[in-house]
Amino acid sequence: MARRFRGEGLHKVDSKGRVSIPALFRRVIEACDPNWTDGLAPELVIVYGDNRKKFLECYTIEAIEEVDRKIDALPRGSMGRKTLERLFHGQSFPTSVDETGRLVLPQKLREKIGVDKEAYFIAAGDTFQIWNPETYEDDQAKTDAWLDEQPDDFDPLVYLDGVEEL
Repeated sequence: MARRFRGEGLHKVDSKGRVSIPALFRRVIEACDPNWTDGLAPELVIVYGDNRKKFLECYTIEAIEEVDRKIDALPRGSMGRKTLERLFHGQSFPTSVDETGRLVLPQKLREKIGVDKEAYFIAAGDTFQIWNPETYEDDQAKTDAWLDEQPDDFDPLVYLDGVEEL
């Protein structure tokens, strides 16, 4: 089973904040939850604390545990550790996917990103993001504009040159 999210999708949000997760995303969440077995609700963590971000970042259990291990390795009392603990421990929301493939976005999280009737899901490797659809379009327009400024023969894969595989 792939452990990377791929794809995107626009989904309706009901009045209680319930929203369906793209089916392919659900399979990754299940595969990356070491406690999940058939019949149980797979778990994930929504990180919302970074006020500079206009989206919610959703981590599988494996992905958030990797972040936790790295935070734990930082010196206690350091500003870096304090900041990361607040963002990833305090300003996060552990949740699960229900039997119909939905999760509940609490009002506080919906208000943070301005989600009302629809939410836009976009894969980001070992995480996925939930956006207000219009905000995502604006953000994507910035990426498109940057790409348009590059030479005609520019290939974004050049950023992978020299990167060592783990």
